[in-house]
Amino acid sequence: MTIGFMGDIVGKPAREIISSRLNELKEKFDIDFIIGNYENASHGFGLTEKNAIELFGTGIDMMSGGNHSFDKKEIIGMFDKYPLIRPLNYPKAMPGKGIFKTTLLGHDIAVINIMGHYTMPMADNPFITANDVVDELINEGVKHIIIDIHAEASSEKQALLHILKDKVSAILGTHTHVGSDDLQIFDGCCFITDVGLTGCRDGVIGMDKKAPIKRFLTGVGEYFDVPTDCKAILQMIIFTLDENGRCSEAKKIKCYDAEDIVITHSRVELS
Repeated sequence: MTIGFMGDIVGKPAREIISSRLNELKEKFDIDFIIGNYENASHGFGLTEKNAIELFGTGIDMMSGGNHSFDKKEIIGMFDKYPLIRPLNYPKAMPGKGIFKTTLLGHDIAVINIMGHYTMPMADNPFITANDVVDELINEGVKHIIIDIHAEASSEKQALLHILKDKVSAILGTHTHVGSDDLQIFDGCCFITDVGLTGCRDGVIGMDKKAPIKRFLTGVGEYFDVPTDCKAILQMIIFTLDENGRCSEAKKIKCYDAEDIVITHSRVELS
């Protein structure tokens, strides 16, 4: 099976380029299932129901979240209506689930959303939580396990790789919005520290550059805004899993507006 994973979807420019390019990518790369991260999808902060319907209409199959999952309070009623998850290690009293399960091409698959510790909201230990739930899934016979680790610190993401690489199919980093250059298949586990945003590429982490520049120069903060007119990028990891849930091939694609697709192939790493 072939899976497509998009990192942070940031605002209207992201939704527009996904709408214009995703079906083309799905056909070109024969993608069976597409995952996206919704936490910045509605003007940079959270997800509205209107935008959820819009994104699922583009061909996205399910979406994971992060520290902005609850910025739009209407999402509380959306978890039972749509294939949406939020970080598993949020306190148990929080609405929603941190695991999505389905059957694809005759195989049970699970997508887990985990949030890191550094600079993030209060949450349970991500490493213990992820390890415990992965063991539970393996005991249930699930071999195809994909993790979205939404974290600021690259060290947390890389540590999770070494903890779980023999147990899961893919560990894909989100949150920083800046794509990293370390896509690899490590002992059969697809890994990248950060996929990178989909949205405006000519601002600051997908936002209009005026507010962050003013903050850096003066120390005075302003509301971050998503530009209405910008140069856009769509970034996606596409990876293929065998019947045992091990990754056999992975690549990163970048679409710049309506231009050609840039493809970077993974390195195969063995311990």
